[in-house]
Amino acid sequence: MENGISQLIDLVNQVLEPQTPIYYLFWSVVLIVAAAVSFILVRFIILRFIHAAFRHTRNKWDDLLIEKGVFGPVALLAPAILLHYGLRLFPELPDFFRQLLYPFVLFDIALILDRLMAVGEAIYERYPVAQRYPIRGYIQIVKIFLYIAVGIIIICYLLGESPWALLSGLGAVTALLLLIFKDTILSFVASIQIVMNDLVRVGDWIEMPQYNADGDVIEIALYTIKIQNWDKTITTVPTYKLIEGSFKNWRGMKVAGGRRIKRAILIDQRSVRFLEESDIQRLRKIQILKPYIDAKERELKEYNAVHAIDDSVKVNGRRMTNLGTFRAYLVEYLKQHPKIRKDMTFLVRQLAPTPDGLPMEIYVFTNDTVWANYEAIQADIFDHVLACVPEFGLRIYQRPSGHDLELLGSASTCREGGTKAHDVFVDIPGS
Repeated sequence: MENGISQLIDLVNQVLEPQTPIYYLFWSVVLIVAAAVSFILVRFIILRFIHAAFRHTRNKWDDLLIEKGVFGPVALLAPAILLHYGLRLFPELPDFFRQLLYPFVLFDIALILDRLMAVGEAIYERYPVAQRYPIRGYIQIVKIFLYIAVGIIIICYLLGESPWALLSGLGAVTALLLLIFKDTILSFVASIQIVMNDLVRVGDWIEMPQYNADGDVIEIALYTIKIQNWDKTITTVPTYKLIEGSFKNWRGMKVAGGRRIKRAILIDQRSVRFLEESDIQRLRKIQILKPYIDAKERELKEYNAVHAIDDSVKVNGRRMTNLGTFRAYLVEYLKQHPKIRKDMTFLVRQLAPTPDGLPMEIYVFTNDTVWANYEAIQADIFDHVLACVPEFGLRIYQRPSGHDLELLGSASTCREGGTKAHDVFVDIPGS
């Protein structure tokens, strides 16, 4: 083959006069066309066979080599190799090709290493440990140093200087470099702190109100953290901002396996009263409340007997109230609820009275942390609570609505028509 190429060169030399512009132009075009043909041959024929062979293997990781395009830059090495050996046959050609060939090959190798690191990262992310210890930030740091090193080597090669001479001169521009790579340095330090302190993992639900971010972390990179909000929008937050500011991570809730219900209903304070004997007998029929009423009656009778209480006046001694009995009912109801955890904070309490009523707050934890399930459990509980309030002679406070005002107007009309006040009674909630 070498003899055939030599004969072809001799034939061309007989036709074209060596070391003339036409001579150089002809062989330059020949080398460029040959390089292009070699690239097309490797890229669209050889690599297709390689891709097909990799797709038919049992391993899954080798599919990532195709997905990340590792073999694409390899096709660029074919024309580089052809030009390398082709230029040896024409030492009299200008050095233009030779000067560009080495930087091109070096950059192409860096591109292959870049994509190989992307493959390694993709393989690592398939393991559960990747959520706790993401490596994307470190991969990006390695890539930055890789391209910086390649850039320095290429510049030194083109200038004909030693890389060490260039690096030694960088001390004078250190302050400038620190300014240029300020965000990179801050993000790198922040990513180390995030990983070492286990502050955020992929899949965590976090809240950052200052950035209107509220959702799941879908990516932790060197410079940014991507958060998919509940409305499916994406919020991108600089990595170092997680260290500078504050944020709420809901991972603890998922790990603990309990999600908090903290909600109050407003009781009309004028509906609170002592229970009559008839009320006690009626409420005793509520199965989960009967043990409480029996025990409470014995306790109150013993107390009042010991202290010789005059029960002709209701405020003397101790008596059961509809509000206290209702609170006891809520405690028993929630204790028997299959979706409420009994080993976590469990409170049914009164808060300070307000102009809008007396808050009766339920403070418990569900055993299901899934958002939709949690909301369904909470809704079921308060559906029941609101429905059973009238059974205790209590009223829910609600500010008067248009319907209430209509009823009040009807009552006024009846009074003006001569109807007695006690014949028409309108109970306006909150009035």
